[in-house]
Amino acid sequence: MANMPYKAAPAAPNQGAATQLDNNTSALVIVTILFFMWGLITSLNDVLIPHLKAVYTLTYVQAMLVQFCFFGAYAIVSLPAGALIRRIGYQKGAVAGLLVAAVGCTLFYPASFGGYGLFLLALFVLASGITVLQVAANPYVAVLGPARTASSRLTLTQAFNSLGTTIGPAVGGLLILSAAGAVAVAGVDTVAEAAAEAASVRGPYLVLAGVLVVLAVLFWLARLPAIADTEDVPLAGESQVSALSHRHLVLGAIGIFLYVGAEVSIGSFLINF
Repeated sequence: MANMPYKAAPAAPNQGAATQLDNNTSALVIVTILFFMWGLITSLNDVLIPHLKAVYTLTYVQAMLVQFCFFGAYAIVSLPAGALIRRIGYQKGAVAGLLVAAVGCTLFYPASFGGYGLFLLALFVLASGITVLQVAANPYVAVLGPARTASSRLTLTQAFNSLGTTIGPAVGGLLILSAAGAVAVAGVDTVAEAAAEAASVRGPYLVLAGVLVVLAVLFWLARLPAIADTEDVPLAGESQVSALSHRHLVLGAIGIFLYVGAEVSIGSFLINF
């Protein structure tokens, strides 16, 4: 017995599982912050519409180009975003989305000196970053744990997205519309007033750009679970068919398109009152 070599005690069977659970929880917290941020940013459009409508004397149709350019980026950038995520991975894809969104927020600064078209360009770039972020974050949440609880995790993160959407108009109204109202009360001439009102969006969006850059750095440094992309690995007996061949998927996409169109339009017009 005295000559038997010493063996370290085996690790507890649940230790690896506990470590993986901690990593998944930390990753879920970080991704949930991203959901909150893009909900807040998206809802700021409702504040921008009456603001820019007043600054540039726009019709309602022209003012709604804010939402058209923003959500048009979803339709245009979604497929390229998917290809990007497949190439660089979920974590780097989320970082890329955050940085692109930060660039879009930064473009609000030169847009305040230019015309309405520059604001629309800034919104398109901002929405492109959020599109990349959503393409990366949604499936990432789904795989951060057991498949049977994936819907619960997505519901939880989307709840924080809705929280950001709820807070956004109040924050935007306080920072943008109140500043514009102060300029109008001051009684300066019309040209100077329009320039000052356009400039009132610089500060809030530059702050958002800084927050997005900080989140990108934190997301880059975070030790998140690696997720393998198994999309190109066919299952036994599975044929490679187009997703558009599934009738329920196509009808569901049409339903979401109509629902979101109604939701966004109602919110955008309602805030004018």
